Amino acid sequence: MSCEVRMMKIIIQKFGGTSVATSAQREKAAKKVLEAQANGYSPVVVVSAMGRKGEPYATDTLLGLVKSVYEEADPREQDLVMSCGEIISAVVMTQTLKGIGCEAVGLTGGQAGIITDESFGNTRILEVHPARIMDYLNEGKVVVVAGFQGMSKSGEVTTLGRGGSDTTAAALGVALGAESVEIYTDVEGVMTADPKMVPEAKPLRIVSYSEIVEMAHLGAKIVHPRAVEIAMEGGIPIRIKNTFSDAPGTLICESSMVSRKTVIKSDRVARGVAHLSDITQVRLDRQHDVNESGFVSRVFRALADAKISVDLITVLPTTICFTISDSMVAKSLHALESLGLKQEEIGITPGCAKVSLVGAGMRGVPGVMAEVVEALADAGVRIYQTSDSHASISCLVMKEDILKATRGLHTAFGLGAETV
Repeated sequence: MSCEVRMMKIIIQKFGGTSVATSAQREKAAKKVLEAQANGYSPVVVVSAMGRKGEPYATDTLLGLVKSVYEEADPREQDLVMSCGEIISAVVMTQTLKGIGCEAVGLTGGQAGIITDESFGNTRILEVHPARIMDYLNEGKVVVVAGFQGMSKSGEVTTLGRGGSDTTAAALGVALGAESVEIYTDVEGVMTADPKMVPEAKPLRIVSYSEIVEMAHLGAKIVHPRAVEIAMEGGIPIRIKNTFSDAPGTLICESSMVSRKTVIKSDRVARGVAHLSDITQVRLDRQHDVNESGFVSRVFRALADAKISVDLITVLPTTICFTISDSMVAKSLHALESLGLKQEEIGITPGCAKVSLVGAGMRGVPGVMAEVVEALADAGVRIYQTSDSHASISCLVMKEDILKATRGLHTAFGLGAETV
């Protein structure tokens, strides 16, 4: 098939599991596709599996079926079954579009030209060959692609890991030179905080690539960070929208992409508050300098060899602090005790959480940390550890203090006011 096509404006529209779970929801999603066509776009639709865990075609349900037969299923076979949910969704969405008079064709990730490595369960996209998609678009058809999956060069079916449908949409957007990628969900856009915790949270109108990547890594679940990174590399804007409303959503881009008519407020140091829970703090206290005899490197090498991810790392002359997932405590203790550490030298504080203030505007601004500490103190929240980057300040707190910490920071930095 040839990739030479007439000029067209391509848009990627990705619909998550809650947007395609029922016939009524799929009809609303289909109307968004028709609206894009009416506005002169050639849509490529990416779909997730229908529904959430427990529903018949959800990815976790299909994986649970396999594990009920044999818990230690081979990763290759797991990818085969996990890819089925999105394929079913693609076929059903294709038929939904046809049912309302829209010419459409469904493709698996492999058929759409998504080529990956063979790290089953969490593959990386190596290449995208969109010739087949382009030919269908040139015929005036809407192309519906099963998200979350691809195919290796040797022909193996692979999956892209959690949030993989977002990654599919971004990769196709870059490969096809799309005008934008629209990610449809069940909220009004990227919120200043989790609205379940902070009722006064507001949707952000515009947010930078770097800010949304930071928020996603720090616990905000609106879009996968890898998808944003791919779109940023290709210069493709992303818009987060609600399938079930006409709200404008949140535009994710660099400021240089925004129309000159758009006013961007630069005096706001913070854009949102994110959080992660189920964290344990590990503290190693020694009588001697931890830098002697390569002790620091041996600690982190032992943890790495045990496949344990660490975060919030602090190294002081006689102390090493870091955090791990609650589920990794037993493995971590085993790894540390193998180095000859005594039980009294290892402090474990389970039941922690990381609450983070995010905003590219805080870079180089003095006093932000002071405001964070004051806000948490006023909320009665104890800080156990901190870390920061150019666009975030994170504080380790107890899990039961997440709500107070999140609301305290949200209020202190004025995030409940009208935002951009």
